[in-house]
Amino acid sequence: MNNPEHLAYLDHAATTPMIPEAIAVMTEQLGITGNASSLHDSGRAARRTVESARELIAERFGARPSEVVFCSGGTEANNLAIKGLYWSRLSQDPARNRVIFSSIEHHALLDPVTWLAKHEGADIDMTPVDQAGRILVDELRASVERNPSDISAITTMWANNEMGTVQPIADVVQIAREHGIPVHSDAVQAAGYLPLDFTGSQLDAMTITAHKLGGPVGVGALVIRRELEATPLLHGGGQERDLRSGTLSVPLIAAFATAVDVTVSRQSDTVERIEALRHRLVKGIVRAVPDAIINGDPEPGADHRLPNIAHVTFPGCEGDAMLMLLDAQGIECSTGSACAAGVPQPSHVLLAMGYDDVAARGSLRFSLGHTSTEADVDRLIAALPAVHQRAQRANLVRSSS
Repeated sequence: MNNPEHLAYLDHAATTPMIPEAIAVMTEQLGITGNASSLHDSGRAARRTVESARELIAERFGARPSEVVFCSGGTEANNLAIKGLYWSRLSQDPARNRVIFSSIEHHALLDPVTWLAKHEGADIDMTPVDQAGRILVDELRASVERNPSDISAITTMWANNEMGTVQPIADVVQIAREHGIPVHSDAVQAAGYLPLDFTGSQLDAMTITAHKLGGPVGVGALVIRRELEATPLLHGGGQERDLRSGTLSVPLIAAFATAVDVTVSRQSDTVERIEALRHRLVKGIVRAVPDAIINGDPEPGADHRLPNIAHVTFPGCEGDAMLMLLDAQGIECSTGSACAAGVPQPSHVLLAMGYDDVAARGSLRFSLGHTSTEADVDRLIAALPAVHQRAQRANLVRSSS
């Protein structure tokens, strides 16, 4: 097993290390007893910690505290958003049976939508994307205007987890607003790297999670307008506006809020530093492997792409083979979403962008974060030529056998 101190960790989009401040808060809270639903002194103290965290997260993301609903992470929040809106709107009007979603959603959103189609009879409508991985707004508008009265919800991620391409959320919201359709956005990858203003965006619901922000795994939030009705997935004690029952984890929530506070306050400096590292990374990859293809939007900035993700196709190679060869040298990256790791299938994001199966299988995602250094990038660049050549040879042998 590789020693973490000697790793070049380039998979921050999957999860990023906890920041020291969040670790300290969580460690302290783990030694304190108290159920935030209890009425005695310990319970009230736990409740104060939770509500302070809620207020802090709301302030950092431009929301009201009552709009922050704590969940176990991004997957639960996405499920609550899309299923909750679908069931609620359908109960009000049986004609509202259609869900519109983008073709590049994370599986934490894609799978709940397809589940609704299979088990609940939902009519699902997928918005295509261009070659940079950005949704085609005209196609979305045409889909909505075909019959706006049968739509329960629209969901479009804020920034794609594989490409880093930023989506035109303002355009999506404007189209939906014309017809009174609620809009949800999975902002898991965008939080911490883009300025998120929930109220200013006019979104109805937004997903965030702690472990992409330097917080712990196992806690996230659905930010959802107070006026919006959604059917809960979990029933029990009625915690979290009766949208998400279950005893709240005070240590996780406190650490989540700390991570949000620190990460967002440092966002400007972090983005500048990581953008420079990404430039060094991309330049080095192209120099080491001249036929490498850099995917997604080439332009930096909040309207184009995230600063921390570089998605690269290596023609004539299998991405899985390159990943394992790099891993053997203590360099960790991804072939795409960590949730799909180990599943031998091409990236649905690349396929949606027009790539064929071969190109979609021959790609890697390198993602940077708050612990990334020039040494990490340089280590990858130094190892890449030999790894690429070996992966090419292996692919040729496989193809000829």
